[in-house]
Amino acid sequence: MTGGLLMACLIANAQQKDGGISAQMLQEIQQAQKPQPQDKALFNALASNKIDDLAKNFEHQNLLDTHFSVETPSQSITDQKSSGRCWMFSGLNVLRSNFTSRKDSLLGFVPAKSNVQLEFSQDYLFIYDQLEKANLFLQGVIDHGKKPIDDQRVQFFFKSPIGDGGTFCGVADLTEKYGLVPKAVMPETYSADNTSKMAQIIKSKLREQGLQLREMVQAGKSAKEINKAKTEALGVIYKMITMNLGQPVKEFTYTFRDKDGKAIGQPKTYTPQSFYKAVVGEPLNGSFIMVMNDPRREYYKTYEVEYDRHTYDGTNWVYLNLPMDDIEKLAIASLKDGRKLYSSYDVGKQLDRPRGYADLENFDYASLFNTTFSMDKAQRISTFDSGSTHAMTLTAVDLDANGKATKWKVENSWGASWGQRGCLIMTDRWFREYMFRLVVDKKYVSADMLRMAAQKPIMVMPEDPLFQVDE
Repeated sequence: MTGGLLMACLIANAQQKDGGISAQMLQEIQQAQKPQPQDKALFNALASNKIDDLAKNFEHQNLLDTHFSVETPSQSITDQKSSGRCWMFSGLNVLRSNFTSRKDSLLGFVPAKSNVQLEFSQDYLFIYDQLEKANLFLQGVIDHGKKPIDDQRVQFFFKSPIGDGGTFCGVADLTEKYGLVPKAVMPETYSADNTSKMAQIIKSKLREQGLQLREMVQAGKSAKEINKAKTEALGVIYKMITMNLGQPVKEFTYTFRDKDGKAIGQPKTYTPQSFYKAVVGEPLNGSFIMVMNDPRREYYKTYEVEYDRHTYDGTNWVYLNLPMDDIEKLAIASLKDGRKLYSSYDVGKQLDRPRGYADLENFDYASLFNTTFSMDKAQRISTFDSGSTHAMTLTAVDLDANGKATKWKVENSWGASWGQRGCLIMTDRWFREYMFRLVVDKKYVSADMLRMAAQKPIMVMPEDPLFQVDE
């Protein structure tokens, strides 16, 4: 038998395995869809154009209605650039909105009347966020150090030792613990705006340190010795972080200013903690609940995500699962009172990026490919087809004559030139399908709902498709 015939026989035999694509199956696959006269034209179009350009629904290109019956005061648009810190930008946007709408004069001026301008330093908080995530990885490796390297939980830690993403829980924990700094005092560095390379290098170092700590655990070293080694490892990571992001400021002098740059009041010296007290005041934790819409799980129950970023440092991610009707009522009550909200979405679905507009019929992929896309929200979550990917600040809602929402608006963190002057408008039907998380001040939550939120949480594994962090 020649080499060519032998190879052909081997290939033929390999294709006879159960579950594989046999020659007969391949023929059936290729003949399953009968050729259509328009196929060549569609191929030519798809071969030379973006899919979204071809699937765009022209009927939805009419003039976009930008009026909202309930809208909070606008503020400057932020830009997370090439980083996954949307959760931090959204959370800090909520905090600065709360500050600028205050009607007290505790700082010697009334923020709501002075047109005070303020943006918090994301770079400052990011230093401590990265340090605490590094600690989560190293301590998690220690706690599971006796398990084999291919154990599911060990693999969970080593797969992603550190990352940019998070939720509002991180904003609450970090600001309470480390305080706040104005962006003018500690601006973004290149690595803050472009995190990928820094993260890649730190991940590699953390994995090396994790293996060393596992060896200590398996060798039976004392907890004191292991903790000392972990602290030394974190010292290395901290230096790497601060070489990229800068040393966190300890004390600074700051003058509040209005939109024209005019000073409001006199310069004052702050620490990050005293500045937090001046602009936020009370602790955030305990003042809000996080609600989520997960149709796979029982509603009106509380859930907690195991090994969230705050397992060792802060308050773990706990949420109340609610139907969308209830979530919308909470959002509307807050917006009517002038309060913006942290919210998160599967933002890439049916998003007309140039217009900053999200609707279920922006793109007609079904007609383009002559098929259907029929999964509901629960099915999309279960199959990893959809989940929360991006946090934005909910700022407005348009209500019909019956008080029902018809569309919503969020401040995004992709710069002022994106979409609707940095904002995204979404129809209510899109909102219901692709909105997942909302953080609501407790004063807008009923007593019954607060009792539900106080239930003992049902633990959820971190590998669950919906419980990935916002980026």
